[in-house]
Amino acid sequence: MIEIRGLTKRYGPSTVVDDLSFTVEAGHVTGFLGPNGAGKSTTMRMIVGLAAPDRGTVTVGGRSYRNLPVPLKDVGALLDAGAVHGGRTAYDHLHALAVSNGLPRRRVGEVLERTGLLGVARKRAGGFSLGMRQRLGIAATLLGEPRVLIFDEPVNGLDPEGIRWVRDLMRTLAAEGRAVLVSSHLMSEMAQTADHLVVIGRGRLIADTAVSELTRASGSGTVLVRVAEPADFASRLSAAGATVREGLESSLVVSGMSAAEIGRLAAYHGVALGELTPQRVSLEDAFMELTRDSVEFSGVAA
Repeated sequence: MIEIRGLTKRYGPSTVVDDLSFTVEAGHVTGFLGPNGAGKSTTMRMIVGLAAPDRGTVTVGGRSYRNLPVPLKDVGALLDAGAVHGGRTAYDHLHALAVSNGLPRRRVGEVLERTGLLGVARKRAGGFSLGMRQRLGIAATLLGEPRVLIFDEPVNGLDPEGIRWVRDLMRTLAAEGRAVLVSSHLMSEMAQTADHLVVIGRGRLIADTAVSELTRASGSGTVLVRVAEPADFASRLSAAGATVREGLESSLVVSGMSAAEIGRLAAYHGVALGELTPQRVSLEDAFMELTRDSVEFSGVAA
């Protein structure tokens, strides 16, 4: 597991990570979320010793990263898919990592196969697409069969098949008893991949909770309603205290009333319902609400 306690990092006058504490448990995929500039990448860099904290501690399996005898056997980390020599082939890149960490050569072929790169193993990494570099970076994290894995935006540049593959891989790694920490801005993917979420903003912890708990705490969601005369029924809903907005294809999106209450109102006025579907709060909506005061840059839609 990864244990972070009171972690603080400053760059000049700016505090990038501010007294941050959380745990990444084995057997779980922990989603690490936050707006741009929240301190996620800096935190990950401190976990693997690429940045030194000004205060606090971070341990992997009870030891600091610098005290791990063969780090690749304990921690696999993908922080930058571009961190590979463009003149090396995929095979040579992984082979160099294996040799320098005392790992058997057979692991190179095994991770190339697991990541779908066997067919391009002898091609130079400099000619790889971003998605292929992501796969190569993931292959490198798996070389030492570590118990802890860290991924910073691993689905960048991947097509839908690749995104699904990463999702399934994360779940499989956790099911094998590994601790998986993954950062992503794709809330839809986090909703399908993560068991647990750690949300930070401006370097501080905002939430440390299960996905279901976060969405539940954000409210009961909305109700999608379809009727023959939406404008008339919208007026009746508003008069009853609901908040109504127009949805797609002449639907109504209703908040402030449950589906049962809307159904009773429709029956009272003799309105035939074509659809009455409760909509749960999405992880994206919950995240936006939770971090609205932590966004560094925000625009206005035209």
